[in-house]
Amino acid sequence: MKKVIVITSGKGGVGKTTTAINLGAAMNYFGKDVLIIDGNLTTPNVGIHLNSPEVPINLNHVLLEKAEPFESVYEHESGIKVMPSSISIKELRKVKPEKIANYKKDFKKISDYIIVDSAAGLGHEAESVIKMADELIIVTNPEIAAITDALKTVKLAELLKKPVLGIIVSRVKKDKIEMKPDEVKEMLEAPILGMIPEDINVQKSLALKDAVVHTHPKSKASRAYKEVVSKLLDIPYNSDKDREKTIIKLLKKLGLKK
Repeated sequence: MKKVIVITSGKGGVGKTTTAINLGAAMNYFGKDVLIIDGNLTTPNVGIHLNSPEVPINLNHVLLEKAEPFESVYEHESGIKVMPSSISIKELRKVKPEKIANYKKDFKKISDYIIVDSAAGLGHEAESVIKMADELIIVTNPEIAAITDALKTVKLAELLKKPVLGIIVSRVKKDKIEMKPDEVKEMLEAPILGMIPEDINVQKSLALKDAVVHTHPKSKASRAYKEVVSKLLDIPYNSDKDREKTIIKLLKKLGLKK
């Protein structure tokens, strides 16, 4: 069954876009046909993260009825399909976010799995994308402010009668300060899909303008994203076997292997 999965958060800066991109990359890793849509019209970053910040035709053109949805799709070298939004302020002022729901059937004609990165928060733009979702995934950090805002998103999903697949907690350090998985689950009353560890390789992948699943496939963060997707797709995946071998790590530290 084709699905539109919206990745959202109550708070900005929690790793929502990074999660959207890497969930799409992980689905692609497992052989699935994936389209990542940048539904964050105000501050779009999907194109920037995947090295296509400015393209001739984008989602804004579709919403302005100047192009068909398939015309705004670009294929990443990995095989992922990407529909960026415009970084132009002029185009933003003309676009009506609520129109995106009108194209849900068109998006499903393009790919089997549609991952939509929504705007952060609970404003009109974010709500417009959430209304299009078949399912929601909420991204948060293990600290009280982010969790509180994530709870508001859970409540909004309930009001809009949109099922929440679960919560992804990113930038997990496993220190004594952050909230524990059981605490997050109890507060949000939703399953924890995955705990993505704090990993310098995520920052490196952003600098390389690609998903960490592509740039550092055996890193902790990459394997964590694959674990989440393996559960969503019900596909076997052994994270331990996908771990980088100790000898390879040693050679890299010695500068004998890239």
